[in-house]
Amino acid sequence: MHTSPSQPTGPVSRIARRKAKAGCEACYEAIVRGMFAETRHFPGFLGADLIPPSAPDTFYQVVMRFASQADLERWDASEARQAWHARLGTVADGDPDYRLLSGLEAWFSLPSAPMNHPPERWKMAVLTWLGIFPTVSLLLYAVAPLLADLPFLARTAVITGLAVVMMTWLVMPRLVGLFKPWLTRAKTN
Repeated sequence: MHTSPSQPTGPVSRIARRKAKAGCEACYEAIVRGMFAETRHFPGFLGADLIPPSAPDTFYQVVMRFASQADLERWDASEARQAWHARLGTVADGDPDYRLLSGLEAWFSLPSAPMNHPPERWKMAVLTWLGIFPTVSLLLYAVAPLLADLPFLARTAVITGLAVVMMTWLVMPRLVGLFKPWLTRAKTN
């Protein structure tokens, strides 16, 4: 499958917001969890979360993460997905509303729920620094000497461009996964 310039080339997360029909909440959750179990067998599937409504008669949020846009599209086109969505349609109120996230926004844009608070800014800053420091140090040690003949701004553009690519697709996905419990832990007073 060809990737267009505007299409994300790294990991993607899709958030689907949808209400369950009154009295069908337990069935809705069971169907979503069954869908997650089947999706685990699809290439490029990275994980999923079901976030219940924060108040009565509000939306569930289903977050699914894939290694690439192409992997998400393969899942979307599969017969398995069609079957699960048909089952969900019997217990859901209306069609889902989708939001696609990619790059660094996908790692820090965690949907809000009563027990799942967005990370505090200082924690995002610390984690970003934990990724940037070794990444830039490695690039300055290994790549900068190869660019010594380039003008300062050109060297800086190459180093920062490589740092962004490495942070978005290599470093942050691993760091956020490793530090997720710390990032999402609510502060205690």
